[in-house]
Amino acid sequence: MVRLADITDLTEQISLTPLQALGIPIAIAGAVVLSLGTQFQHRGVSLVEGSSGASGAKLDLRQLGLLIRRPSWVVGTSMLGVAALMQLWALSLAPLIVVQPLGAVALVVTAVVNARVARHRLDAPTINSILFCLLGIGIFVTVAAVFAVEHPIRDQQLLTVLCLLLVVGIGLGLAWWRWRDRASAIFYVIAAGVLYGFVVTLMKVVLNRITTGNFEWLTIVCLLGVAGALAFGGYFVQLAHASGPPDLVIAGLTVVDPLVAVLIGVTVLGEAAQTPPWALIVFVLAGGLAVFGVFQLARHHPQLQAKTLVEDDE
Repeated sequence: MVRLADITDLTEQISLTPLQALGIPIAIAGAVVLSLGTQFQHRGVSLVEGSSGASGAKLDLRQLGLLIRRPSWVVGTSMLGVAALMQLWALSLAPLIVVQPLGAVALVVTAVVNARVARHRLDAPTINSILFCLLGIGIFVTVAAVFAVEHPIRDQQLLTVLCLLLVVGIGLGLAWWRWRDRASAIFYVIAAGVLYGFVVTLMKVVLNRITTGNFEWLTIVCLLGVAGALAFGGYFVQLAHASGPPDLVIAGLTVVDPLVAVLIGVTVLGEAAQTPPWALIVFVLAGGLAVFGVFQLARHHPQLQAKTLVEDDE
């Protein structure tokens, strides 16, 4: 039987101070800015593609140069930077379990805004795909935040993460080079999400080392890894914009990114040492549900279906 004292103790554990509660609207506002910034970036890429006569995900150096002179793309990129700062601000105020799931708001906002801009209706399969993403990532991050335990990261663990990033980066680069003419939006979305997952993990390490005064050669290597992953992942994001709708791009960044970051924490950094077996099963099921939602969104999105019909007619 649940006693009133037990409920009171639980309430005291999950209650937020006014300063912590401020992180909630900041995180929501950051998600909205992320959504709108993605929409502007998508418009910039689409305009550059149209003006250069290119088709598909093929952004060369000339087109990249045109992007940085396109106002809509510059505005969108600036908004994404603001969104990242707002997310860091929110995380500094409120617990991860409160803030992180709110980033999925960007997926909903982007889907609605893009439907209005592109003048198409969100059909049932698309809405269900978005719900799968939201439900899966919400459960995954919540369980991870409850049971994850942070430990001081040893140099050997950090070197392992850096080596994994190198292997993953080379693998993705070779896969893109080999199949770049046939690569779809879902490939670029997942590739960018994987790389950004490493960025989150390494930035967490860098910030911790800077605040503790432990800034040495390995920290510099981490910063180089972050810069490389951001550049590589950013290019994949632009290719995803060139071959898919913005809500699919957001789905990859808000679903794959945290899944990869938590997976690194569990397998390499030992943050799941105190996690019960049932929670590990929930990890797998929730992560699978979220990724399934991304694939379903790529399969059923009205814009991608319309694009496929046009290509088939040609």
